Amino acid sequence: LSNSQVAAAWASVPFPVVYGHSLPDVLHAYQQDLPWKLLSSCREQNVSCCFAQSVVLRGISKEGKQPTSPLHAFETAEQILQQYSHTVFPGAFRLVSLIREYQLEREDRVLCNFIQFLLYSTFHVLEQPCMTRPPYPRFFSPLLTRQGFLLEKPSSYSAAAVESIPVLTSLQSSSVLHTLLYSLYKDVQKLNIRRWASFFSAGVEQADFHEAVEALRTLSQCYETGFGDDKSEDETDSD
Repeated sequence: LSNSQVAAAWASVPFPVVYGHSLPDVLHAYQQDLPWKLLSSCREQNVSCCFAQSVVLRGISKEGKQPTSPLHAFETAEQILQQYSHTVFPGAFRLVSLIREYQLEREDRVLCNFIQFLLYSTFHVLEQPCMTRPPYPRFFSPLLTRQGFLLEKPSSYSAAAVESIPVLTSLQSSSVLHTLLYSLYKDVQKLNIRRWASFFSAGVEQADFHEAVEALRTLSQCYETGFGDDKSEDETDSD
């Protein structure tokens, strides 16, 4: 596990775009909250710090109303999405700088491998939306147009008429992963492995199992910011 890299999955299906509005209009309305939700099995939804992420948005353009926010000043949808991400995760670049200094002092090989992932974030915007013709599930709100944009009043046609939707997906390396991985470590640590003799009869050595469990704890520490935003391990143990 020492060379492993973990990412949390986020998505917005459909991406909440009001009919006639542009990408800057949508993101400007979500200054206090994110327009996409965490899909990974983790209780913690708030991200204290994002290290790196890969974001893909499809089915929306930049065009819209007259400029009303600084986001409208950017020329491409990729630039808009990137600027928004930097706004909602302002500590990311400062964190990378601090981790780099720490890594140089400690000469930590695990952290050295991990930091290579921290330095990269990518943003892609595709014009083509996600097609929702059958057999795509029919679970859409009557507030959606045929192209998946939000209306102020319910439409006159059924949800089955929605042909496409704008979608955002994100794979994110963030402080949420510390909680997720450490909780997994604590759950595995509590297992009475002697109850599953067949597990070890298949060729798994008990020493290798315990080593993998400890490696999971080490991996969780790679995603701890140390800025006081994360729960300490002692606090997690007391939950």
